[in-house]
Amino acid sequence: MAKIRKQPQPVEGLRPQAAVGVVCIRDGQVLLIRRGTPPMTGEWSLPGGRIEPGEPARQAALRELYEETGVEAEITGLVDVVDAIVENREGTLVTRHYVLCDFAARWRSGEPVAGDDAADARFFPLDALDDLKLWDETERVIHAAIALG
Repeated sequence: MAKIRKQPQPVEGLRPQAAVGVVCIRDGQVLLIRRGTPPMTGEWSLPGGRIEPGEPARQAALRELYEETGVEAEITGLVDVVDAIVENREGTLVTRHYVLCDFAARWRSGEPVAGDDAADARFFPLDALDDLKLWDETERVIHAAIALG
């Protein structure tokens, strides 16, 4: 019989936070940032971040893209909404919960320069993604954005 894993409890007062991610494509390459802050410090990820109160999600996506990379783009569509639920090391507490609205975007201008809380920013060819050990959902969203055109 399969063992049922007990669901971790959220830290008291924790609420999901609305956030955005951007799959920015230029000449068949995708723009990624190396995270400079938790969660996932040092890992490659999509540019993005929290939606500010009163800020439309698409506007937040373009703002976060520019703040983290210096790149400007045009949103071409919503790819998916993804839950990023972060647990403590023991798996007993949920310490963060982000609801990510991931948008596809077409590069317009600018060369990537790490800014805000990004430690690095650059375009990668799609065939290099396997070497980066991305979060499964990040890789799935990138391929879904490409499929959208």
